[in-house]
Amino acid sequence: MTAIVDNIFDLFARFGAEGYGEDLSLEQHMLQSAALAQSLGAPPSAAAAALLHDIGYFLHVDAGGRADSGQDFEHEALGAAWLSRGFGEAVTAPVALHVEAKRYLCAVEPGYFDQLSDASKLSLSVQGGVMSKAEAAAFEALPAFASAILLRRCDDRGKDMGAEVRPLRSYRTLLIECLRETAD
Repeated sequence: MTAIVDNIFDLFARFGAEGYGEDLSLEQHMLQSAALAQSLGAPPSAAAAALLHDIGYFLHVDAGGRADSGQDFEHEALGAAWLSRGFGEAVTAPVALHVEAKRYLCAVEPGYFDQLSDASKLSLSVQGGVMSKAEAAAFEALPAFASAILLRRCDDRGKDMGAEVRPLRSYRTLLIECLRETAD
């Protein structure tokens, strides 16, 4: 079962330095997101989801794509499906929903759109745009709603060029614990 953790570390080694439209690498962004989740007292599964939320970009690049192509290849769904080989819904559902959470927050929170990075604003347009009232109500009813919103907030804040973060290797135990806790 821990083979997926080894695969994750390999993907980070191969593609973590890739850009994705922001001013920092995917690895730095994902590490910052995980650190933010932990600083908020999030459960281990939420920290793991924050660490892994953009792994779909690695998978897309591995297949010959570019993470910063400006196209929506549904990295959230690709990543969640791949992660489901070893993690349960406590990790995969927020990953699958973090783009929808952005769309939701744009619909319900005044000023949220304005605080998004330019890259997030651009990607929003290809990811379905702002949710309608009906879409927002349906999103609120999802079991993973709160964890998706938490992940989204960490995703939005995890873009600080000057932030210092712990190395990826410091998350190995957390990921292995989440396999044991949440694997189906």
